[in-house]
Amino acid sequence: MRQPVPAARTALADAAEQLAKAVAARWQREEEQRRVQDPYPLPVRWQAARPALTDHWANIRRLPPGVPGEPLDLGGRLADIAKTYRSVPSGRLVVLGRSGSGKTVLTLRFVLDHLASRTPAEPVPVIFSIGAWDPTAITLRDWLAERLTRDHPGTAAPVPGRTSLASALVDSGRVLPVLDGFDEMADGLRRPALEALNATTLPLLLTSRPAEYAAAVAETDVLTSAAPIELTDLTLDDLDHYLPRTTRKSDRADPTVGAWESVLKRLREPSPDGPPAPLAAVLSTPLMVALARTVYSDTPEHDPAELLDTARFPDARTLEEHLLDDFLPTVYRRRRPGARRWDPDRVQRWLGHLAHHLTELRTPDLAWWRIGHGLRDSTRTLVTALVTALVIGLVDTALSTGFSGSLTGGLVDGTIVAVLAGLLFGLVHWFTFTLTGKDVGPSAVRLRIRGRPDTTTWSAGPRLLIGALGGALFGFAYGFLVGLLRAYVGDLGASATLGLGLVNGIVFGLIFGGATGLTFCLLGLLETPLDIVSAVSPGSVLNTDRRTALTQLAVWTPVFGVAVGVGSGLVIDLLQGSLGQLAADPVASALLGAISGLGGALGYTLTLTAWGQWCVLSRLWLPLTGRLPWALAAFLDDAYQRGVLRRAGAVYQFRHARLQSRLAQTRRGRRG
Repeated sequence: MRQPVPAARTALADAAEQLAKAVAARWQREEEQRRVQDPYPLPVRWQAARPALTDHWANIRRLPPGVPGEPLDLGGRLADIAKTYRSVPSGRLVVLGRSGSGKTVLTLRFVLDHLASRTPAEPVPVIFSIGAWDPTAITLRDWLAERLTRDHPGTAAPVPGRTSLASALVDSGRVLPVLDGFDEMADGLRRPALEALNATTLPLLLTSRPAEYAAAVAETDVLTSAAPIELTDLTLDDLDHYLPRTTRKSDRADPTVGAWESVLKRLREPSPDGPPAPLAAVLSTPLMVALARTVYSDTPEHDPAELLDTARFPDARTLEEHLLDDFLPTVYRRRRPGARRWDPDRVQRWLGHLAHHLTELRTPDLAWWRIGHGLRDSTRTLVTALVTALVIGLVDTALSTGFSGSLTGGLVDGTIVAVLAGLLFGLVHWFTFTLTGKDVGPSAVRLRIRGRPDTTTWSAGPRLLIGALGGALFGFAYGFLVGLLRAYVGDLGASATLGLGLVNGIVFGLIFGGATGLTFCLLGLLETPLDIVSAVSPGSVLNTDRRTALTQLAVWTPVFGVAVGVGSGLVIDLLQGSLGQLAADPVASALLGAISGLGGALGYTLTLTAWGQWCVLSRLWLPLTGRLPWALAAFLDDAYQRGVLRRAGAVYQFRHARLQSRLAQTRRGRRG
């Protein structure tokens, strides 16, 4: 394998430093959001996992043959996680913990602590939701590069050797994968995933629930050279220290006593009649403690003493579902200063739809450009085609009527254009995205003529071909129908009618084919990659993509309009005599150019850009059918501010995976 030249090494080192800054900024914001809610972080502790899940210590410690391997002391608490990882010579650590035990908090703390003490020679820790990986369809290396590109669009930039910057960072070992959620993978994918991880010596940190990891190990083997640790439960002493500091003071006789003291006291007392209340077992995880705090602390109408009612809550599962179900109503009953008021029942329905959408996609990442994927493929394509047809038809009718003064003529022309444009753009959308399974992702480019980097990919050729073929198809169909209509109005014979339709089809096919190909080509020539730190939040990516789409709209409209207007005269002159006597009308050409420029630009934007699809599906269709609110961006940001969602770069995630699962389950039950 050819080694990179020193200049390439320097460029990769600089890119790694930029990535480290972007990752640190992202997760620092998430940690600040958590600190607002808690008086202090709940304790997260761990101990070494059982030997059956542990590889030979000689392998973990990278010892030479014949040297006995002694176990490492892996016990610790949250502040020690980076130190614990660095104490493992193999650089491979498995973090096991049951649902809600604090694995997400631990991975967040690990990334920030590792970055704070990282040397330039060490890789950059990056969190990847491994539940979205299909090891039977894509290699680990390609998947890591793909996800890195999605979360940090600037890493999509090509580097010498026709590979992306993301791939180069992964291949050079400058990325430390923090693979979160091994248990979220489908049952049939965990074994091939573990086998794929064992096929590499890549340093990593893997998180999972114990049962799912143990089942995968039983089917194949432990994670090679990995030291596993397991998170331990919270104790009653932890609850005594934490919960009373989060609640109101309710006993006026003793102002130092709050609502939780009597509850915690009863948990320590033995139950005289029957098994103990399940509350102690439920409050052994940070997630359930956080939910209990949200629902009962500083909330006058809620009394935590009801959690001890074994008739109402006979087991831990019932009690956990109660806390999950009461979380959203409690959060949304509170007024945020200057924030919009949301109806809790509608919020439950909207977030249930989003949770079900993520469950269907098998990912925790709520990407604004994929929200429309909650619809069936056929529905998504049909809605896109219908909205595009309606918009272009209205624009064509208005402009045609304004220029000609004939409403009937404008309606006829607008109807023809609407039907053809809807069909064409619908087919383009279907073949480009639905059949290939690709996303209409946010544009990783912005339009810029000067200062283009040397590594820019020039896509003018494919764009020219696609644009020319699509434009020619639309132009021929439009010209043929217009020719038939004119022949019908002129009461020509069947042969003359067909001839006029074919002539018009050829003329308009050449006009629109050339103009569309030219415009597509120009857009390809003007593209350049985004900055590496652009994806600081979902809103920033949405704003960037909107600016890109509007700039493309501004470029497309005049270029395509002039190309159609001027091209009509050139084509008529070129074919004069070959197809008979053709009449040129400068006014008609100008009208055709104006209508085509604006209509074509709108069709391209609505159909082939992420922002256009966001407008059509997430801002129009899904709110119209009651599945999402009209002000979706404001709703998602408000959910983030309330602690329901968190930001992970360009995407949102439910702050609690159990909450997402419960909302999706409730939504399916309601539909059933």
